Amino acid sequence: MSRGTLVIDVEACKGCELCIDACPPSVLVMTDDQVNGRGHRYPQLLPGCIACTACTAICPDFVFQVYRYDQQAAGR
Repeated sequence: MSRGTLVIDVEACKGCELCIDACPPSVLVMTDDQVNGRGHRYPQLLPGCIACTACTAICPDFVFQVYRYDQQAAGR
């Protein structure tokens, strides 16, 4: 169950992959054949984000915005 989601600025990403290893639920994966305008692969989000902000803490390029779901609204 996802507790949050991410917005990823794919154009700002350098493809360093630091976020992939830092993600506790392992829901960030690098694109295989897609690249941004600068020619870098970038992360994609799979279901299961827990909104822990580990990706924002490790990313040197600040490409992530993390949003937590309102648990009360999600339980309706």
